[in-house]
Amino acid sequence: MLFTDFKTYLFKIVTHLVLIIGVFITLFPLFWMISGSLKPPHEIFSTTLRLIPKNPTLENYRFVFSTIPLLRELFNSIIIASGYTLLSLFFCSLAGFAFAKHHFPGRYFLFFFLLATMMVPVEVGIIPSFLIIKALKWVNTYYAVIIPGSASAFGIFFMRQYIATVPDEVIDAAKIDGCSDFRTYSQIILPIIKPALVALGIMHFMFSWNSFLWPLLVLRTYDMYTIVLGVNLIPAQEFDTPWGAVLAGCTVAVLPLIVFFLIFQKHFISGITLGAVKG
Repeated sequence: MLFTDFKTYLFKIVTHLVLIIGVFITLFPLFWMISGSLKPPHEIFSTTLRLIPKNPTLENYRFVFSTIPLLRELFNSIIIASGYTLLSLFFCSLAGFAFAKHHFPGRYFLFFFLLATMMVPVEVGIIPSFLIIKALKWVNTYYAVIIPGSASAFGIFFMRQYIATVPDEVIDAAKIDGCSDFRTYSQIILPIIKPALVALGIMHFMFSWNSFLWPLLVLRTYDMYTIVLGVNLIPAQEFDTPWGAVLAGCTVAVLPLIVFFLIFQKHFISGITLGAVKG
């Protein structure tokens, strides 16, 4: 009995140690980025590992805000990520509802074909997508970044799996009451799948916020750049990259995501766990 209790106690200690080490490894780059943004150049490249700056300074932030339109880029990122997220939630949930609760010819073929597209590298469709955007004269506009990809295969799959767990009796009762398909979707399905919507919304918002390659191709002027593009294109000084300014820009770019995630953390976790259990 004592040996069993000792093994259980030892297992808990080892588990907690592993988790603590994992948290440290995960958060250390974030702390180092914030710390480096407050350091002068000679401290950043110092051989002495110092997490807390010896001579903290805001010069890196002054440099970033004076060399690139960071506030404008932050505004662009918010507009693009919010528009992309709202559109993707609408289209993905609507398509997921159709695949889960409507029996139409070719439903399974279309669904599995949609899943197959997830195995195709994104880079394969970049040139055709760019040509379409150019033909529509959407280059250097919000449309070029928001609309393409707003209905992702993963999002439709995620919504379909979640909506499939909704009892058919609920849908049948709505039809008996005279609800149309869209009214059933908007007034019955959406409130039920709210946790899944929040989880998918957070994932799509973060994906759009961190997107680099596609915005780089379709956005041409600095006043349309997202904050990720702006930080990556901070001008070098005398053939030397100002890493302190880069870290400061990254800090400004990451902090909104952290705040956004912390606000919706409970909804995100509940949406993921419920989706896993129900799926």
